[in-house]
Amino acid sequence: MTTPNLALPLLAAAQAQKHVTVNEALTRLDGLVQLSVISSTLTAPPATPAEGDRYIVASGATGAWAGWDDSVALFSGGAWLRLIPQTGWLAWDQASGSALVWTGSAWSGLDVAMALLRRAASVQITEGPAGSAIDIVTEEELLAGLSSASVTSTIAIPDRAIVLAVSTRTVTAITGATSYDCGIAGTPAKFGGTLGIAAGSTNVGVIGPQAFYAPTQIVLTANGGNFTGGDVRIAIQYLLPTAPTA
Repeated sequence: MTTPNLALPLLAAAQAQKHVTVNEALTRLDGLVQLSVISSTLTAPPATPAEGDRYIVASGATGAWAGWDDSVALFSGGAWLRLIPQTGWLAWDQASGSALVWTGSAWSGLDVAMALLRRAASVQITEGPAGSAIDIVTEEELLAGLSSASVTSTIAIPDRAIVLAVSTRTVTAITGATSYDCGIAGTPAKFGGTLGIAAGSTNVGVIGPQAFYAPTQIVLTANGGNFTGGDVRIAIQYLLPTAPTA
């Protein structure tokens, strides 16, 4: 007989060697309480595991873990013990530095399983039942060693993006120019004009949300002379809608 949730072995009436059953239950509890696994990407046991090591077994498991896909493997007493997850189990993945939840069919990131917003360069903020979505995105680029009359970014505003702002920071003092503008081809100061050349100068070039219908690069234009040096970091901040996938 075992308990229904953690499969802990139960003592039987008048059972001999009771300590064996109790120790097995304690071992399982020690492996499951405050669950933190070393990795969730291995398909075979490591060569030299330490007592108490725990892993979430990846799909396609082999060797001593064969048939244990998605289970928790606990190394205890010199052997691997399989712990089968139940819906709602939480685990910390040390390798990826993220929390995982067993949804009943897969280990999923906590943000996905609970529909949480996460802090990242690109975050999906809404999704329809047929896959239509809106992402909010920040793309950054360091434009280093500025030279000539203008500098064009490698990153670009994507087609169909709705831009909220393009922000700038002068990381290293600019030489040659007395100020600079941040914009796009044909509108050089769209996101800010006469910006500071001193290190630490910043500007948040907010615009009324505007849609762009072709990939559009950012252009920094020198004022009062050509750029002869300096570094500026730019950030494009936008919404990106996507069509239904089905």
